[in-house]
Amino acid sequence: MSTEDAITKVTMPKWGLSMKSGKITAWFVAEGDEVAEGDDLADIDTDKITGALESSGAGVVRRIIAETNEDVPVGGTIALIAPADVPEDLVEEAARAAREELDSGAVDEVAGPALGAVQVDGRTISYATLGTAEETVLLVHGYGGDKNSWLFVQEPLSTRATVHAIDLPGHGDSTKDVGDGSLDTLAGALLGFLEQQGIERVHLVGHSLGGAVVTAAAAREPGRIVSLTLVAPAGYGDAINADYLRGFASASSRRELKPHLLHLFADPGQVTRQLADDLMKFKRLDGVQQALDSLLGTLLDGDRPGIDAAGLLQKFAGPVTVVWGRADQVLPAANAAALEGRAQVTYVDNAGHMVHMEQPSAVVDAVAGVLDG
Repeated sequence: MSTEDAITKVTMPKWGLSMKSGKITAWFVAEGDEVAEGDDLADIDTDKITGALESSGAGVVRRIIAETNEDVPVGGTIALIAPADVPEDLVEEAARAAREELDSGAVDEVAGPALGAVQVDGRTISYATLGTAEETVLLVHGYGGDKNSWLFVQEPLSTRATVHAIDLPGHGDSTKDVGDGSLDTLAGALLGFLEQQGIERVHLVGHSLGGAVVTAAAAREPGRIVSLTLVAPAGYGDAINADYLRGFASASSRRELKPHLLHLFADPGQVTRQLADDLMKFKRLDGVQQALDSLLGTLLDGDRPGIDAAGLLQKFAGPVTVVWGRADQVLPAANAAALEGRAQVTYVDNAGHMVHMEQPSAVVDAVAGVLDG
């Protein structure tokens, strides 16, 4: 590798299909700091949520290109990382070129995930794919979410695996008909996606309702599933915030919805007007209310959980990893006790139910650990 090749450009990430630019709200590093893979570099504010950008490798922060509160297009270089022995004149030349690129706005467009759709049992299942590596990971969102909820997780994992994120029936761009809304129907949609894509072996990652769905899929076809990573999964333990679920399903305006969204995050500042507006836009689509009501009947049995994923897990003998936010107000972290002795459980501080959005590195590290064996 030449000394020029040793200079790594840190670029504005594409966190989500609609993201065009981001604003750096804070730098956590300064020029001259040594960083390791996974270290937080900066806070990035998108139109949906603020997240921490992590370093993809080790080295020395040689230049900060973009200033705090500067809007930078996706793909624009915001910093340079290089070993300490890379000559200063080469770093300075690269920094000047990166600054000129930002000032001119001539930043190469970043394609982002490849979008697609398959037909499963008469339903359209939408998906987004990043990466081309040999191993395959499938991400499954929770109740009321969609494939975009993995915006901070899919990109870093795509350097190690081909990473698909799907919209379950009733969500995102998939068909809104959920049939009987049962866990078996949702697991069938997941397994149908794998069949249509010709995926013979896969690592499944599921959040909340998605955690129960991937467990049910593993119980039906254990030979196809390499591992499970469960992120605040439904169906384990006895505690569930039924008021939140009913409130989310019934809210008919942003004003009604926002108080319920505060239960999703440890940091209430993550509940932005844009997030509430996007969810209300989704809830007003034809067929969504019926889908949410049907799935609510699956999630709840009165005020208690309506799913027993722990029983289904007994049919899967592969490795299971669990990530749970300590401040989860929807499915409390105490539910993880139901997985003691069966799974490696990581509890995450300063994270609520949306742990994969508030502390995405915890989920990325858990899945990467499984991929690395």
